[in-house]
Amino acid sequence: MANYLFVESRDPYGTGDTQQIGELVKGLRQRNNAVTLFLVQNGVLSTRPGAKFSERYAELTRSGITVLADEFSLRERAIGRLTEGVQKADIDQLVDVLFVAGTKAIWH
Repeated sequence: MANYLFVESRDPYGTGDTQQIGELVKGLRQRNNAVTLFLVQNGVLSTRPGAKFSERYAELTRSGITVLADEFSLRERAIGRLTEGVQKADIDQLVDVLFVAGTKAIWH
């Protein structure tokens, strides 16, 4: 089992390839890997409850993927509440996940 960290800075409203990242993280999790998706910058836009793509994150967390949203990015965009399963996190938590032995990091 490997550890994967995906950092997503893009929002699904402006680019379609965020859905492909979602499929990739699901596939890695299905192969019994530990997967964390860390949302930063505009990547947090669809974490609002009821947002067009918010259900994607609930599905990911139900499959065992950890979904974290950067607190600073949330504050900058006035997002206070998060959709089911998404947790607020800070950069310290990102660094902690990054430095777990054997973690493979992918920034999108």
